[in-house]
Amino acid sequence: MFKRHDRIWLNAAGWQAACSQAPGHASVFARWEENDWPVIVRRNEGAQESGTLCLGLPLPPDAAGNKLRIGFVVNVADIARHAMPLVIDEAIPSLPAPWRERFADLSGAAARGRLSFHVYGSAAMQSLTSLPYLSASSDIDLLFYPRDRNQLDEGLQLLRLYAKHLPLDGEIVFPSGRAVAWKEWADASARPDAMRILAKSMQAVNLSTCTSLLAELE
Repeated sequence: MFKRHDRIWLNAAGWQAACSQAPGHASVFARWEENDWPVIVRRNEGAQESGTLCLGLPLPPDAAGNKLRIGFVVNVADIARHAMPLVIDEAIPSLPAPWRERFADLSGAAARGRLSFHVYGSAAMQSLTSLPYLSASSDIDLLFYPRDRNQLDEGLQLLRLYAKHLPLDGEIVFPSGRAVAWKEWADASARPDAMRILAKSMQAVNLSTCTSLLAELE
C-alpha cells in the first residue's frame, strides 16, 4: 500500500507520536502540522511493529549546507491521507529559473510519451513547502515508473538527454516496488546477464540482477 517516497499527511495523533519520539523537534512538527505539510515514507526498520510505518521529515539545509531528516514511526491509523510523490509538472514553478525551461521540456516529453515521472527529494520539498531546499549544487531527484521494456528504454533515453543540461538524479521503480539508481542502471544494463545492481525496496536493500528486474516488465 505504501511505498518509499510517498507523501503522508498525519492526523493529530500522528503528530503527537512524532513529538514523543523526537521531542527536541517539537517546534518543527508544530510548524508542519499547522501548514498541513506532508512527511515522507522511508524504508521499514527491522524490528518494526505490525501496523506501523517509518517516516521522515527532511529539513532544508542549514547555513553550512548540512541536511537533517527527522525519522520516526507512526501507526497506520494515524495517517489522515497519503499520495504518490509529486507529479513531474507540479515541480516546475518552484525550480530555480535557470532549470525551469529545460525541466518543462522534459516534463512535456514525458507526457507525450505517456511516461510516468515523479519528483522527490529537495525539489519536491521546496515545491510542497516553499522553503529553501534547493541550491545551485542540488540535484533534481526523479522517480521513473516504466510499465514495459519500451517505456524503460524511452524513459532512460530522456534521462540521458536532459541530464546533459540538468542535474538529474533518482531512481527507476519497477512494478514490484524495487528501485535502482537510473545512472547505475544505464551502466549495468549494457550487460544484463552479468551485472548485479543495488535495488531498494520498502523492506531491504540488496543486489539484484538486471535480468530479474527486466522480467517484471514482461
